[in-house]
Amino acid sequence: MLRLARPYLGRLVGAGLLAAATEFAGLALMATATWLLMSAAGRPPLDRLTVAIVAVRALAISRGVFRYTERLAGHDAVLRMITDVRAGVFAALAARRDAARQRTGDALSRLVSDVEAVQDLLLRVLVPGAAAATVSVLAVAGAAAVSLPAAGVLALGLLVAGVALPLAATALTRHAADQVAPLRGALATDAVDLTHGAADLAAFGATGHALDAAADRARRLARLERRLAATGFAVDAAGVLVAGATAGAVVVTALRGGVGGVLVGVLAVGSLAAVEVALALVGAARQRTQLRAGLVRVAALLTAPAADAAAGAAADAGVGVGVGAEVGAARAAGVTAVVPGSHDVRFDEVTVRYRAGAAPALDRFTLDLPAGRRIAVVGPSGAGKSTLAAVLTGSVGPAEGRVTLDGVDLSAYPAEELPRAVGGLLAEAYVFHATVRENLLLGRPAADEAELATAARAAGLLDWVHAQPAGWDTVVGEEGGQLSGGQRQRLALARALLAAPGVLVLDEPTEGLDPAAADAVLASALAATSAGHSVLLISHRLSGLADLDEIVVLDAGRVVQRGRHDELVAAPGWYRDQWLLQEAAERGYLALTPRP
Repeated sequence: MLRLARPYLGRLVGAGLLAAATEFAGLALMATATWLLMSAAGRPPLDRLTVAIVAVRALAISRGVFRYTERLAGHDAVLRMITDVRAGVFAALAARRDAARQRTGDALSRLVSDVEAVQDLLLRVLVPGAAAATVSVLAVAGAAAVSLPAAGVLALGLLVAGVALPLAATALTRHAADQVAPLRGALATDAVDLTHGAADLAAFGATGHALDAAADRARRLARLERRLAATGFAVDAAGVLVAGATAGAVVVTALRGGVGGVLVGVLAVGSLAAVEVALALVGAARQRTQLRAGLVRVAALLTAPAADAAAGAAADAGVGVGVGAEVGAARAAGVTAVVPGSHDVRFDEVTVRYRAGAAPALDRFTLDLPAGRRIAVVGPSGAGKSTLAAVLTGSVGPAEGRVTLDGVDLSAYPAEELPRAVGGLLAEAYVFHATVRENLLLGRPAADEAELATAARAAGLLDWVHAQPAGWDTVVGEEGGQLSGGQRQRLALARALLAAPGVLVLDEPTEGLDPAAADAVLASALAATSAGHSVLLISHRLSGLADLDEIVVLDAGRVVQRGRHDELVAAPGWYRDQWLLQEAAERGYLALTPRP
């Protein structure tokens, strides 16, 4: 976190100095006001009090000015830093090769709550902690100018308030605080499951079980937070006692040392104010303990290579054990840069298992996808088609075999750069609560409006965009909730075409469209693919595949047929049977469609 703050170090140091000036102005104000009140009780000449009166006014005003400028400087630096951190966390989450196993609620908790811990670390821990330590040293120095023994007693009290109590607060709250951030992430996951998955939970009769689990986690979180609050109250109460005991001890020591009455009063009130400032270290320590788990989660995303996370997740699940060794070897030899343009892909005896001992999702799958070649992969549901797309995009690692891109193992490429070479429209493509333009620009941020229009036209979306009052600035809603299923799919397809990776993966690109529109959109999308770029098309529909170079039929993770459309239709097997069924169904659909 401190390395990330380095570009804004000047602003943060300025905020710390302003915070120290604020606290010192408050301490000096209390001491000066005490001296003024006690001196005024003796009715001295007014000119003896003039400087103190002016000083009280100046310190009162400067305290407010320093506080305002400290907040302004501190928040300016922290908000700039948080922008970088949140962008980095988003990029890390997006680039993780185990993203398929990442729960949406937990990812949201990392992006929001855990990133806010970085803000709190700076504004509520480091800045006030440094200011309190600085002012404590100045307070002891000021007391030493009046009485060295009293300064020693004050130093002891400040050590108890600023060192012993923070250590005690850390020890008492660490165990409970470490459980808070993961529980909040789990509760965020529960919230997403209970809202977005309400229909599925109700259909399977699991709503009650899900509610009970969420309520149990909420009770555990509330219990932990109550424990933290009670511990904080006890430590704060101890701090009040320390402040009173320190002030009393300072007064007794000063009187024994022959200090005059007015200065004794100044020492007493100043000691109370100084210990109160030092007690900010208790709050900083407690806050630091509560933030630690969230900071660890953020740091893990920003510092650990995404490939490490994928290898670890695969090892935990018994999947992709071979990838971990290859990732390590690739890292030792140095990662390979992604070169824009066309690419050659080869699957060599690839086997994927999601659970140890389970049937493989892909079983010794072999395929050559050279640059410029267009291949369709078809088969029944559960045949392994989406697993094939996940392996090609690096989301899932093979347990056996290897996938190479231009002769180099896929795991050797940086996860954040791989989408430049291999990407496209995958299952459950995410649509953000933003405008059409902003969703499309995720594919290519530098694209101009002409390029947006070309991609949208190829996906069959342009006419709809022009028909909207806001045009490209039409907000599509959360997860594309303001769009129909077909419009949402066209938007995701347009984004994939705009990105134009060297290997374009299209997983059910025409899902949700009627047969006539599906054929037109598929033909248009294939025509819009750059020359020399290869295409891997995954589809349930067999219409529109006649012009592809090869069609591969998967069943239970194995290749059962392969060839061109005409060859497969002429040969007995799954492809011909499915083709005849779909042709009959679509003829019936078109016969029932009202004619204009």
